[in-house]
Amino acid sequence: MYGLLSRFFNHIWYGNAWQCMIFLPASWIFRQLVTLRRFFYRTHILESKEFSIPVIVIGNITVGGTGKTPLVIWMIELLRSAGYRPAIVTRGYRGRASGWPQQVRVDSDPFIVGDEAVLLAQQCKCPIAAGPDRCASIEALLEHTDCNIIVADDGMQHYAMQRDIEVAVIDGVRRLGNHRLLPAGPLREPAARLEEVDFVVSNGVAGRGEYSMLVKALVAKNMQSGQVIGLERFSGKKVHAVCGIGNPARFFNSLRQFGIEVIEHAYPDHHKYDMSDISFTDNLPVLLTEKDAVKCQRFATDNVWSVPVEADLNKHFAPRILALLEKRKRHG
Repeated sequence: MYGLLSRFFNHIWYGNAWQCMIFLPASWIFRQLVTLRRFFYRTHILESKEFSIPVIVIGNITVGGTGKTPLVIWMIELLRSAGYRPAIVTRGYRGRASGWPQQVRVDSDPFIVGDEAVLLAQQCKCPIAAGPDRCASIEALLEHTDCNIIVADDGMQHYAMQRDIEVAVIDGVRRLGNHRLLPAGPLREPAARLEEVDFVVSNGVAGRGEYSMLVKALVAKNMQSGQVIGLERFSGKKVHAVCGIGNPARFFNSLRQFGIEVIEHAYPDHHKYDMSDISFTDNLPVLLTEKDAVKCQRFATDNVWSVPVEADLNKHFAPRILALLEKRKRHG
């Protein structure tokens, strides 16, 4: 049922279908609530918390996947190479922990702390706290680690948390869809919100004033043996591509660029996998995104492969974000 609803809304949001008109009254109410909430924070009716170390928010104004996670991983490496000791706060979306915040380790259970949180732990190897209250997560990191900068995975709309730099990520192909707010469109906030952020990163072709990011998949890693091979080894072959992310087409198309014949299996974002989801009677190779793979590690067979990705950013982005960070620190 969730999958059907997801496909329906993606159709009306990004296909500009007439059905979006049905939801315009609810969309107008949502806009008023969003505007009122921001007004409360700006006028200090609702308080936001400032921290002793810089906070960089990487988020978006649309629902669904835009490529935040690869950018967070890239940002952690940039900050580490610049001499910082970074840590991450993340929502822990769909995690079922009985209490928050949760420390996230490479061996944490994705069903407890969330799949994206475990993927970040495996890739970044830095302190991570997951939980819906980003302020509580930051406070836990400050108390228990020696981090000196925070990267917030998502949280652009979490105004209770003050931030020093905002980076908005948008899908370079789907962009902002029909530019309408939920539920008539995919926007969490009006498109004008992008004019307020420090940087806009486009996952794909960049528009004026944006920085391009190419998310590249080059290899596949066997989930049993750990063997790593180039994706070109699957060229001309038929594979099952299993994906439960916000925009599955991006993953399927990235495989087709290698001449791979893709049998698509799209699940809802943050899908809870079991063995039947990645088991097929034909014994063809099964390729998963990294985010899906962390939830399938326990029951993956020897024909199941994880496809890692890495972000390649516009060459001007790194020096400009580091320069702005130093400027904000001096004036903070």
